[in-house]
Amino acid sequence: MESFGTLAQLASDLAEGRSSSLALTEQALARIEDPAGEGARAFVTVDRAKALAQAEASDRLRAAGVVPGPLAGIPISVKDLFDVQGEVTRAGSRALDDAAPAERDAPAIARLRAAGAVILGRTNMTEFAYSGLGLNPHFGTPGNPHDHSRIPGGSSSGAAVSVADGMAAAAIGSDTGGSVRIPAALCGLAGFKPTAKRVPLQGVVPLAASLDSVGPLARSLACCALLDSLMAGRTPAAPERRPVAELRLAVPRHYVLEDLDATVGSAFARTLTRLSEQGARIEEIDFPELDEIPALGAKGGFPAAEAWHWHRPLLARAGERYDPRVRSRIERGAAMTAADYLALLDARRALIAAARRRMQGFDVLLLPTVPIVAPTFAELESDEAYTRLNLLILRNPTVGNLLDLCGVSLPCQAPGELPVGLMLMGRHGHDQALLQLAGGVEAALAT
Repeated sequence: MESFGTLAQLASDLAEGRSSSLALTEQALARIEDPAGEGARAFVTVDRAKALAQAEASDRLRAAGVVPGPLAGIPISVKDLFDVQGEVTRAGSRALDDAAPAERDAPAIARLRAAGAVILGRTNMTEFAYSGLGLNPHFGTPGNPHDHSRIPGGSSSGAAVSVADGMAAAAIGSDTGGSVRIPAALCGLAGFKPTAKRVPLQGVVPLAASLDSVGPLARSLACCALLDSLMAGRTPAAPERRPVAELRLAVPRHYVLEDLDATVGSAFARTLTRLSEQGARIEEIDFPELDEIPALGAKGGFPAAEAWHWHRPLLARAGERYDPRVRSRIERGAAMTAADYLALLDARRALIAAARRRMQGFDVLLLPTVPIVAPTFAELESDEAYTRLNLLILRNPTVGNLLDLCGVSLPCQAPGELPVGLMLMGRHGHDQALLQLAGGVEAALAT
């Protein structure tokens, strides 16, 4: 599959006249429109004329010596969860077909546009972001670029496929329980979940306000870092890579290492050996508090409670238009009491305090992003299999959201294997430090 280079490479090509925004945008649109590809399922909407107009305007500005920012002329995709001025934000659902077009861009998108990005279109997703699998019965589900019989992961399914399959140079997604990191892992990309609230959530359809965050998917960690800094309103600067030999990495024994399939287990073991051989100090640690997490979700957890609060009026008006598998999960929140919710808040505070203690003396937690490779569509036909595999795929990434950490997923599979993600989780608010040390790990894995 033909794909774009890194954002830095593309910016250099544009600056040196080796390419143009129009050429890049036409390349992206051709890939999206290829009838043999996944574009019709990866994107919910594409405004060809608008994208080409943006590209032509970018080229004219550049010719006049005006380069508004580091994304000038580079085509990116936006998850169908974000407001884009003049467009309806459907969140992957038919229940919002009759919603009014957005009056303005979500702040995260406005900042990317101000940096010169060409917005190609809106990418497909699990309806209302409520699953880690990426299936969407309304708009279809794009096949995994590495094996079209397998799922892309979700909820930012179209975002990952758009990048991995050469339809966009980078993508913007959201992450409430792994919705950036899961599809990044299953599609062989880098994905970054920042500390919650680092990037403004205004103009983004919520899933669970306590856990929601906005993050990028791209070909490299440096690409993710650039997009994150722009969306967070910070001055873009490539994070310096910390040498692997300086790192002290903790691998939790509990919960997150259970039920690994053979490919993920061997890839993770090889990665630990490789990092250790390059000087990283890796230690397995006890973290028994993680074993308490399944009980927190027994009644639906934060997503059910907070989604039910937001969706009640929409369900009353257009409930028949929901994906039944999504609707049933949202409606679990109706049975949760105020006492249940307050107990969740107490339990989360205790977990966060435990994480601070367990992470003392270590730079990050290190674990597989997802315990299995991407399942096939055939494996998800029954509701029982859908529920079981969804919980398994969400299991490890959700830890980061519950503990209010920042997290990165990096590809770590061997050549010829299905994609496997390596997840590094850093302390709350230490996003830049995480990007620096994860950059060192990414470089080590590339050697």
